Amino acid sequence: MNKNRTIVPFDVTLAERGLAIDRMPIDVLQINVGKVCNQACHHCHVDAGPKRTEVMAAATIERLINLLEHTPGVTTVDITGGAPELNPNFRMLVRGARALGKRVIDRCNLTVLLQSGQEGTAEFLAEQGVAIVASLPCYSKGNVDSQRGRGVFDESIVALKKLNALGYGSPEGELELDLVYNPVGPSLPPPQLTLQADYKRELDEHFGVRFNRLLAITNMPISRFLHDLQRQGQYEQYMTTLLNAFNPTAARGVMCRTMLSVSWDGLLFDCDFNQMLDIPVGGHRRSIWDISRLDDLEHMPLAFGDHCYGCTAGAGSSCGGSLTR
Repeated sequence: MNKNRTIVPFDVTLAERGLAIDRMPIDVLQINVGKVCNQACHHCHVDAGPKRTEVMAAATIERLINLLEHTPGVTTVDITGGAPELNPNFRMLVRGARALGKRVIDRCNLTVLLQSGQEGTAEFLAEQGVAIVASLPCYSKGNVDSQRGRGVFDESIVALKKLNALGYGSPEGELELDLVYNPVGPSLPPPQLTLQADYKRELDEHFGVRFNRLLAITNMPISRFLHDLQRQGQYEQYMTTLLNAFNPTAARGVMCRTMLSVSWDGLLFDCDFNQMLDIPVGGHRRSIWDISRLDDLEHMPLAFGDHCYGCTAGAGSSCGGSLTR
């Protein structure tokens, strides 16, 4: 394939391959509870940071809990941000979802657990049986600090040890601790299982840290990472890399097929990436106050854009890591 080919719109590529990617029953509700974060990472597609002010209100969380109660088909509540724990209503959401028997995931940047005001947060997560998906883009201090800020790696190790002490990451235990890898630059992740073995070896040998799974996620050409690509004149090259690596098998498994995403102000999207690009479900702005059940939108077509090549390149990429082996 020509490495310099023009970027073909994603929906055209689907049509050329005879792929019909339709919505399936919604199983995962992903909730962005705000853009406030104690970090400001170079690759962040949310553009989160300490100076952001967007925070999901208690009334919005109460409405979501009500919708979850009336939508038993949704089994997983995936809480993201920003740093979700910095939302003052975070614990209310966790308790409400767990009381309904939902599996709850906290997408944690690790260092937030060491922040003033977060004393007891790790213990709360363990008590509630919350699964943690923790950002650690490399097992190398230099790579992590260059992407996330000076001192982040050391603080992350401290937080991981704290979680291990609470029972997270043990193969025999029930408290899940997964780590997230994403490339430092404009390249695809290496094979997930191979990299997982490297992570487990390095973190155990050097720090005595254990975890369950590694999730390899492709950097999405959105927000800060997009702007960085454009500044360096690498946008077209990166998009060509994604397009050349398009994988029909990964396309059939994209996470938006079984996910609904909610923004901090209650608007509805197919996925977190569409949310950041303001591409609403079905092409029309809808909020959680416009529906009576979360599966009311299952008939709506999925909305695609060129950023979707990030989810379908190589082994594929989703909030749960690679889509294919």
